Amino acid sequence: MSGVDELCMMTAGEALAAFRHRRLSPVELMQSTIARIERVNPTLNAFTYTFFERALEQARRAEARYLKSDGRSRPLEGIPVAIKDLHVVKGEITTFGSKAFADHRPDHTAPTVARLLRAGAIMHARTTTPESPSGTTYSALWGVTRNPWNTAYSPGGSSGGAGAALASGMTTLADGTDAGGSVRIPASACGLIGYKPPFGRNPLDRDFPRETILHFGPLTRSVGDAALMQNVMSGPHGDDPCSLRTRVRIPEDMDGIEGWRVAVSLDLGYKTIDPEVERNTRAAADVFRDLGCVVEDVALGWHSGVLDAFLTHSEALYAGLFGHLLPRWRYEMDPFLVDVIERGMRLDAARAYRVNLVRGEMYRQLAPILDKYHVLICPTLAVPSVPLEHDNLDYDLRIKGTPVQPHLGWLLTYPFNMVGECPVMNVPSGFCPKTGVPTGIQIVGRSFDDVRVFRAAAAYEAASLWRGRWPDL
Repeated sequence: MSGVDELCMMTAGEALAAFRHRRLSPVELMQSTIARIERVNPTLNAFTYTFFERALEQARRAEARYLKSDGRSRPLEGIPVAIKDLHVVKGEITTFGSKAFADHRPDHTAPTVARLLRAGAIMHARTTTPESPSGTTYSALWGVTRNPWNTAYSPGGSSGGAGAALASGMTTLADGTDAGGSVRIPASACGLIGYKPPFGRNPLDRDFPRETILHFGPLTRSVGDAALMQNVMSGPHGDDPCSLRTRVRIPEDMDGIEGWRVAVSLDLGYKTIDPEVERNTRAAADVFRDLGCVVEDVALGWHSGVLDAFLTHSEALYAGLFGHLLPRWRYEMDPFLVDVIERGMRLDAARAYRVNLVRGEMYRQLAPILDKYHVLICPTLAVPSVPLEHDNLDYDLRIKGTPVQPHLGWLLTYPFNMVGECPVMNVPSGFCPKTGVPTGIQIVGRSFDDVRVFRAAAAYEAASLWRGRWPDL
């Protein structure tokens, strides 16, 4: 890689160490990041708004802090961070990918975003997100976002801009929301780390009160960077009564996992999986064996009723949040979002409540496995990614010749939002030879046991060969 690319592909941990030892300045990193954006973003379309002049001024102030004799700096001082255009920032246009919010300037900042910025991270850009609850990233307002590994494919969604930006070196860190996999999907499709914390660990924004399937989490290029972000983002907050009082700090240095028991489920009991994804998942399981773990297949026993329950909850959620927009915006909204809202408005209360019964049964089936094993691993996506022309309403998606539901049939992420107290991290598992698109596995931990998931991910990362390989743009 060229010198600019080497800077742009640094981890935050590497950059912070270089800042402290004065081998690199925040200004140099930001200048390189901006140059990279100007070169590759016209192809990928990962951003809605950029703030280059302001970011450079903030980088100069960060540089001055590092030059002070006392050496004091904040945890993320001078690190570029791209903030999803679904996460409100006070006074900054936040569009949610929708024409209905094209001029929306919120009066507050989401708690996790505020914490990242207070920790010294510099918001130089906002990342694209779809208007609808989608595993791809397209909106009528911002257009289509492309996967940097193969621009004919989606980077995933809904934090697709974040995934494309990180994988292509246009930011050092990015944040995301995950209400069905929206952190883990782009992490898998773009070869990144994506962490869904347990419900309550990271505070929600006040616009989504008590939404138990929703999680704010980090997207990064390394497990260590995910720990850096998670330690900043987590902890109780007054805007979220469900945020946990107990703070969990991810240690910088983690013990190994020799002797651990690792459960493997290729299909969660009801999914059809692409052969390349299956092959890469088996190879990832072998990495755990090489680390001294006992690795065994398990029968989780979930079924397609999980899909129905998740759809029901999602339809109710979007009807409640955006149903009032239909009279004015129906014909300027994503037809898929309109369909989701209308389905939600037709739901009866009994069906909506029965989702909780399904969630309870899901955990009763999962908990004994997590009691017996330290972690569960499974694919993140049933296919590496989907083509740009993929449509959630009308697309003939087939896996092994079997038609699957185009919206969620290719995702293995949303079930773990239904058991949201379990932390889950995506780590890369390889590449698809036919398309060059990455694949990923999910590492699922016991309820509220963040550290165990990070330990497994760090050990796997250290033993894997995927670090240091990035798309050629």
